[in-house]
Amino acid sequence: MKRLWYIFLLIIVVFSSCRDNVQEECVYAPNVESISIDLPFESLESKLPAITTKQELVDFFASHIAMRDYFFNREAYPSDSAFINELYYRFTNPHLDTLLMETQKVFGDGSQLKQELTVAFSNLTYYYPDFKLPKVQTVISGLENDMFMSDSVIVISLDYYLGKGARYRPNMYEYMLRRYEKDFILPSLMLLYGIDSRFNETDLSDRTVLADMVAYGKAYYFAKRMLPCTADSVLIGYTSEEITGARTNQDMIWKKLVEDEAFYSTSQQLKQRYIAERPHTFELGEKAPGRIGTWVGWQIVNKYAAQNSDLTLPQIMKVKDAKKIFTESKYKPVD
Repeated sequence: MKRLWYIFLLIIVVFSSCRDNVQEECVYAPNVESISIDLPFESLESKLPAITTKQELVDFFASHIAMRDYFFNREAYPSDSAFINELYYRFTNPHLDTLLMETQKVFGDGSQLKQELTVAFSNLTYYYPDFKLPKVQTVISGLENDMFMSDSVIVISLDYYLGKGARYRPNMYEYMLRRYEKDFILPSLMLLYGIDSRFNETDLSDRTVLADMVAYGKAYYFAKRMLPCTADSVLIGYTSEEITGARTNQDMIWKKLVEDEAFYSTSQQLKQRYIAERPHTFELGEKAPGRIGTWVGWQIVNKYAAQNSDLTLPQIMKVKDAKKIFTESKYKPVD
């Protein structure tokens, strides 16, 4: 099985290497011309590096409580003074100026990001007319955190998303780092919404691998509707080579899931194998991407939606029963 995957990937490299940036076919893009939203947006990345006293830092956080308490995780510190001392030291570090300059070079004044967010939230409002817009705040955090989302506020640390040419990058494995580029901000945010229980209803008593697969599959399905022309590879964080291999080898992936009796298992070992963050699904071969079960879940949800074309996005997201989605999808890619 490993050899089959390896041979296949040798073949597709020739055809996919020149197509890495080719945009995939778009899904349905809703007509949002009649939807006018005014997204609250604050570019705060220059504010923290400009602080010169601890009192200024205290005053800043007094005006940005969610950022203080959740994004910068105030509770992780033994006292307010320890928290302020640590962050004051960080934001008066001369190296932060370099981080700020690189952030401004990549993101400019933030107007492009605001426009892209406005389009995505317009799509979200189309499907969910009662959705209340959050306030979006962009900062540099000294690589403290990447993103935080609540009902009322979103905080995005732009220094996390500077890309390969950045002098300072998050301390993580390379296969994870590729999801921390400028173009991954919107997909990452829409996936957070897609997995959020406000939109993605699930049966919490169902602890099977299938339940996790379908829950993630619904999140990807949701995010794709918010960003209709974003490539699947970007949404899931695969290379073009990996997603092409996954598509072409669906039958082999399916057979392995069946062989492992994975779908209705509650085994943590199998969840680690097929759902958890890994560089590769080694059981399928060293070239098979990690989190392959979440990708299969996405295909199941796509098939379910195709089989039930009368259902709207909110109606699909409300289906809690993973087994129902799986059964009615009739997903079974076996030659």
